Amino acid sequence: MKVLRTPADRFDGLPAFDYPPRYAEVSDGEGGRLRMAWVEAGPSGGEVVLCLHGEPSWSFLYRKMMPVLADAGLRVVCPDLVGFGRSDKPAARADHTYARHVEWVRALAFDVLELRRVTMVGQDWGGLIGLRLAAEHPDRFARLVAANTGLPTGEHRMPEVWHRFREAVQQAPRLDVGRFVQAGCRTPLPPEVLAGYDAPFPSDEYTAGPRAMPGLVPTTVDDPAGPANRAAWAALGTLPIPMLVAFSDGDPITGPMGPILQRHAAGARGRAHPVITGAGHFLQEDAGETLAEHIVAFVRET
Repeated sequence: MKVLRTPADRFDGLPAFDYPPRYAEVSDGEGGRLRMAWVEAGPSGGEVVLCLHGEPSWSFLYRKMMPVLADAGLRVVCPDLVGFGRSDKPAARADHTYARHVEWVRALAFDVLELRRVTMVGQDWGGLIGLRLAAEHPDRFARLVAANTGLPTGEHRMPEVWHRFREAVQQAPRLDVGRFVQAGCRTPLPPEVLAGYDAPFPSDEYTAGPRAMPGLVPTTVDDPAGPANRAAWAALGTLPIPMLVAFSDGDPITGPMGPILQRHAAGARGRAHPVITGAGHFLQEDAGETLAEHIVAFVRET
């Protein structure tokens, strides 16, 4: 497996994101090792909030939420998925599979960091990975926060806007990550923030991860990830782990999934779930502080 590593100076001067990166290695699944990065904030003994980003962002996405969560006494852990942020980047799209991404996050969170009583916050692919982990390792989790995400099984067609996004990401001659993030926000992002989203990718050679991820979403019943995701749905229907479904009011991609999670997940039933107003797909950008406040209240209530 050919692996690329973004030069550290690409991350100099990031706005409101001066948390020192931490690094550890996990197996690449082929006998080699991959370096994964994460940042932390808050007291080391606080309840753990594991914030998982999605496509095509990185832990920078959580910079507005980290201070709110840390000030509430929570230990915030924000990893970069393999292929994103400061983590290593396998150079071939075929190196990226749904199963591998679940395993890479599992290895970092449980084998390296030994996290327990985790409050998982998952948005976009962060939820596709985090909900799988919760279903497969429920003893590690205290709470789940699903924010503009889902757990596709291939049995239902994805929205047309998602198909257009997948085609654009896979076929663009040059992947403009900042532009894609901006398209998923309701608020204009300043140039320095757009540059922060572009930072992990010095050239198109580094973009195999974000180019691959849309193609890993199950869209047919015979998708390789289908059986595991269907098993996860079944588990979430009975597991009593408290779940907060905190979706925005402006995400055409995942919006329909919010009510389904509220009805299906045992830990979500009977709970008041917030709607984050004035926010798009990347609600961490549009209303990060508000989402963080809902998470703080959820942790305290449960």
